[in-house]
Amino acid sequence: MASSGPRVIEYMTSSENNKRIAKNTLMLYIRMLLTTGVSLYTSRVVLNVLGVADYGIYSVIGGVVSMFGFINSSMASATQRFFSYEIGRRSSHRLQNVFNMSVNIHLIIAVIVYILAETIGLWIINTQLTIPSERFDAAIWVYRFSVLTMIIGIISVPYNALIIAHERMKVFAGVGIVEVSLKLLIVLMLQWLGYDKLKLYSVLVFMVALIIRLVYGIYCKISFNGISFRMYWDRRLFLKLFSHVGWMLFGTSSNVLSGQGLNVLLNVFFGVTVNAARGIAYSLHGAVNSFVSNFMMAVNPQIIKNFAKKDFEQMYDLVLTSSKLSFYLMFLIGFPVLLLTETILKWWLNIVPEHAVVFSQLVILDMFFSVLFGPISAVSQATGKIKYYQLTVSFGFLLTFILTYVLFKLGFQPYWAFIVSIVMSLMGLIARLVILRIQIAFPVRRYFRDVIQRISLVVILSIPIPVIVLGLANGRVMQFFLVLLASVLSTLIFVWVLGVSKAEQAFVQAKFIQIKNKFFTLHN
Repeated sequence: MASSGPRVIEYMTSSENNKRIAKNTLMLYIRMLLTTGVSLYTSRVVLNVLGVADYGIYSVIGGVVSMFGFINSSMASATQRFFSYEIGRRSSHRLQNVFNMSVNIHLIIAVIVYILAETIGLWIINTQLTIPSERFDAAIWVYRFSVLTMIIGIISVPYNALIIAHERMKVFAGVGIVEVSLKLLIVLMLQWLGYDKLKLYSVLVFMVALIIRLVYGIYCKISFNGISFRMYWDRRLFLKLFSHVGWMLFGTSSNVLSGQGLNVLLNVFFGVTVNAARGIAYSLHGAVNSFVSNFMMAVNPQIIKNFAKKDFEQMYDLVLTSSKLSFYLMFLIGFPVLLLTETILKWWLNIVPEHAVVFSQLVILDMFFSVLFGPISAVSQATGKIKYYQLTVSFGFLLTFILTYVLFKLGFQPYWAFIVSIVMSLMGLIARLVILRIQIAFPVRRYFRDVIQRISLVVILSIPIPVIVLGLANGRVMQFFLVLLASVLSTLIFVWVLGVSKAEQAFVQAKFIQIKNKFFTLHN
């Protein structure tokens, strides 16, 4: 199969869609910079205000709630897929019907999840978790309000998906900034107010979720003419939505076991202190991952719309290019964080829980593999042929949970949960590509040549210089800045020389010249 380079340059220079992706990505990155900064600060303050034990309780209780949120996340992906598909087909009538049905379905799901949370969820809290007896009442309080927060999130999904499918990232970014500002406010209030701070924090988080839900609902009602909730039921559409989401549920529930389920295992075998360390690791994970997730949020609707228009070559070009860019973004940020984890955690936190450093490093290593899942998953969503894809994904997640449980029973240390996850992520990437190759003739050889081969060369050649600088530099501050500089420069150089095609280089150069000319025009 021919190289994708010429197709990439044709796509990027002639398509209005590319400008939209770039604009949306910029808006999401503005949001990301603010939200990441505030999130890192609030994690530090919450850890210091609550203490390691209460922070661990909040982390593990949130994990139990997330176990019931798997239905929500599955429906979110499915809903956005159907919205984007109908927009790609320019079918406003069908879009209205899908919106109505998605709201109905989410209301039903909210009721089901609440019942499950009040039965199975409470059983897990009461009988399976390791929680200090003197804080058990606070844990139940946190659980109740966490469930209510999750219910608000479920009801909000159709509205959020509608905004993303229409690619209104400016609004999504703006509301996100409002949300994170409110969360910053409640963290500051937490330091000033009395009462039980763990209980108070859960109540305030719920209030923020309620406010944001109202904002999204009002915006959708005002902005999308003709798209508003009406009482409507279509049995065939209901079955079509649930046929798609049923397999998503299977995959996502397994993902919950691999993620939040492992958090419960850590609690059962090692206690809340280890949960606090994991919570810190995943706060760092969220900060690093946001650089990529915001980019993919802007790209995914275009992948789905290209499939709806049956422009498969353009879709594959976008998948291959976004896969490389996603990885380079992750490596550019993640590699220096990996080298400097201990320094970063000591500067960031007054209290660094035991295991937090090694947990954080292993989580970042896992992200280098899992970041490649996003574009591939978007293709699977676009096709609607997700049965065998989700079975494959589910098997990997379930195997991760089972292997970790066995290792813990045999007396292995807690960090082995993350090592198992890394190995399964690598195997999962290969399995996903094989399934897509069988189902839709996905160009796997082209993927390995244009994506895996290029990013492997970049990684191998970018590592030595920063590692040498890390060993030679003296002084924590000097070491930090020298390693950061060496890592960023070496990565950018090798990305430019080996990581992108000639066509992509030409595109970047043309855009740079265009921006430079505009700048000088404005100042002359």
